[in-house]
Amino acid sequence: MKKTPVKPLTFIDAFAGCGGLSLGLMQAGCKGLFAIEHDQFAFETLKANLLGKDSRYKFAWPKWLAKEPIGINKLLTGHAAQLRDLHGKVDVLVGGPPCQGFSSAGRRKHDDPRNQLFASYLKLVNSIKPRAVVIENVRGFTMDFENGDNYSAKLRKALSADYQIHEAMLDLSQFGVPQRRVRYVLLAIAKDTVIDRPFETLKARLPSFLRSLGIAAPVSSRAAISDLEIARNGTKDSTDTQGFQETRYRAPLTTYQKAMHGGHSAMTDLRLARHSDPIAARFKEIIELSHAEGRLNTTLSEDVRARFGLKKRALRVLDPDKPSPTITSLPDDLIHYSEPRTLTVRENARLQSFPDWFCFKGKYTTGGYLRRIEVPRFTQVANAVPPLLARAIGELLQEILAPKPKRAASSLRLKDPKQSPEFRAHV
Repeated sequence: MKKTPVKPLTFIDAFAGCGGLSLGLMQAGCKGLFAIEHDQFAFETLKANLLGKDSRYKFAWPKWLAKEPIGINKLLTGHAAQLRDLHGKVDVLVGGPPCQGFSSAGRRKHDDPRNQLFASYLKLVNSIKPRAVVIENVRGFTMDFENGDNYSAKLRKALSADYQIHEAMLDLSQFGVPQRRVRYVLLAIAKDTVIDRPFETLKARLPSFLRSLGIAAPVSSRAAISDLEIARNGTKDSTDTQGFQETRYRAPLTTYQKAMHGGHSAMTDLRLARHSDPIAARFKEIIELSHAEGRLNTTLSEDVRARFGLKKRALRVLDPDKPSPTITSLPDDLIHYSEPRTLTVRENARLQSFPDWFCFKGKYTTGGYLRRIEVPRFTQVANAVPPLLARAIGELLQEILAPKPKRAASSLRLKDPKQSPEFRAHV
């Protein structure tokens, strides 16, 4: 019997960044309506990849919304009527408020203005009333601040009147992302939808999900980026920045690299950092010492830091045989496992599971006070939801939100989502 085609779920992406979450959902067969992103650089990247005439995946952008950067508060006030017209017509609202104020990797501040954006997200939920809400954020989103605030608790309370809440801490390396990155994910599903422990279903689907992509998890750093090594490819003048060199590219080597490359003929974002000879020599010695001490993917030993007079504590050398540590927005936090240099934007993108055709726009880096108001390429990659995770979630949503015989949903909901095994495992 021929299967009836499943109607694609529609979604809106809030705090979209460069579009990693949107891309993964579209790869899963979902239909993006529009995205909300206020940063010029990040929106340029999203527009180049997901709004172009010849884009592989493309938003069905509404005529009433300009294809330009916009903040969520401006959207709420300037397009209130159009948002009300979407009431009950959108399947999924996705996106996580900016995580820097919650992140344990930085200075967690309860009064960081970025933390307050989650209230605007809730206003958008109430305006649109989607069938499901998906929020992804850092582990610190679940932690108490000194003043007692806990944003995940506030979120659960605000959504629980209309939605059944499921949450988990997910190790992204299990999804084929070449990175040991633990993220908090919340699924809020309309109470009239029958669903039983969606994160257990998500994990049960992983073997078939990875097989369908030709990926075997976990993926090591070397398996992800060895085809981008200078030693193999050589260098040439940068195609987008005068005075810089970039890696030449020959071809993918591993199954993961082939999955990311997909036969794509051109590669972008291969620009190399301009390290002075003394810095390159220092990196070479640090790499050798880190391998000798067995301190890869972790902070340098006190002896090594003292030897080079280093104050920076976040510096780490990649372990070629394991997934990388969490990618950050600072390009000098990670050193290549064998070459005396930091990583390129493309190498970071590979570690985040962006396909090779996905290009990034705007500055490569920024500094000083601009770090709070600009989102350059390295930051776009680091802040993104890895597309592989988003794709797995999108396929799950397509399955659980498809019409099915109704049963008593009350008996299937978790009494306390925090007691679920997938949540407890990482808290």
